[in-house]
Amino acid sequence: MRPSIGIRRETKSPWERRCPVTPALARRLVESAGIDVLIQPSARRVFPDGDFTRAGARLVTDIGEANVVLGVKEVPPEQLTPGATYLFFAHVVKGQPPNMPMLRRIMELGCTLVDYEKIVDDQGRRLVFFGRFAGLAGMVDSLWALGRRLAGEAIRTPLAQLEPAHAYPGLEEAKAAVRRAGDRIASSGLPEGLPPVVIGIAGYGNVARGVREILAELPTREVAPADLGGIHASPSRNCIYQTTFTEQDIVAPRDPGAPFELTDYYGRPERYRSTFERFLPHLTVLMNCNYWDARYPRLVTVDELRRLYSGEGRPRLRVIGDIGCDVGGAVECNVRATGPADPVYVYDVATGAAEPGFNGNGPAVLAVDILPAELPVEASEEFAKALAPILPILARADFGRPLEALEVPPEIGRAIIVHRGQLTPAYAYLEQHLQTALVPG
Repeated sequence: MRPSIGIRRETKSPWERRCPVTPALARRLVESAGIDVLIQPSARRVFPDGDFTRAGARLVTDIGEANVVLGVKEVPPEQLTPGATYLFFAHVVKGQPPNMPMLRRIMELGCTLVDYEKIVDDQGRRLVFFGRFAGLAGMVDSLWALGRRLAGEAIRTPLAQLEPAHAYPGLEEAKAAVRRAGDRIASSGLPEGLPPVVIGIAGYGNVARGVREILAELPTREVAPADLGGIHASPSRNCIYQTTFTEQDIVAPRDPGAPFELTDYYGRPERYRSTFERFLPHLTVLMNCNYWDARYPRLVTVDELRRLYSGEGRPRLRVIGDIGCDVGGAVECNVRATGPADPVYVYDVATGAAEPGFNGNGPAVLAVDILPAELPVEASEEFAKALAPILPILARADFGRPLEALEVPPEIGRAIIVHRGQLTPAYAYLEQHLQTALVPG
């Protein structure tokens, strides 16, 4: 029997058009690697079904016979197949409550779960990801939100001509629109009284790389976090300032006499406290590009925002682009995730409510949890390129064997969350989250 992979239709969101395998990769798998590609029909997928069949894939409703079933987003519990092996973004490794029923059902059905998020090299660097495209779409959307926020304050800027990333045919068209806005800023300037416009980037990984790629289309000046206060005396109207925050900028040891050590921070984050509040008065837009879980200090708390907005005059901070999109996480005022159709709300610092629109008593929060889906073609192509070397291994692996006898490289072994219905040793801690999810609320 030939090795095989199955590609499921995405069902979590009507905006989800990405596919982990492109028609071009499907052709290579079929013709060069001798792997059958089974694909469920989908009218929503960015690549038409016919492109896959012409590439040699088989269009079938039931892909349960495939050795491994691929998707992008989580599979609803009722759509899981007993004994199947799955590869998708599970969003369970932090014990995320919404996905515990799915994880429990995977175990009950004796399935195997491999998570893209945990396919990492020996240094812990992710090998298969959409992060750059989250940054690209997130920055386009945040500039659009800033333009709308300022327009609501009767401040006219070239950013008001921008649209969200999904409104453009592709990445190049979105970049061109940002570039046109940047040209107008460079030539005509921003309105008096608005500058300096400062975009702060928290993080420097793949997500931040996408953010900076969009900002490169604007007339920008880089400034160090420590120098932000100095640009207010005589700011330029013909540029946007950008600054990047590293860990040392946003946290400090709780012990005043202790030095900051990066490895110590990641190993013992409870020994550190946030110091980021000092930068908030200088920022117009904050882009959160960092990974976060509950062990780490928050980047921005609701108390800090209340203090910021209770001062005299209107704060500079208009928009927070929470690309990490952990509800109630690093950006505590992210009180609910959004979708591309209605991506922004205002966090009212007085009531704690998420108010519709762009203007109000608090920052506009961009909290889209599927940002890469706004650039589905390019995101799928880059993802498929990274996934290509792994698929033949998965298609040929015998997941019916005991975990210790599986013939897969460490990069894949590290990503196996559940094997034949049992949590693997590295993820045994998830049992406590499963039990908590069973306790009546």
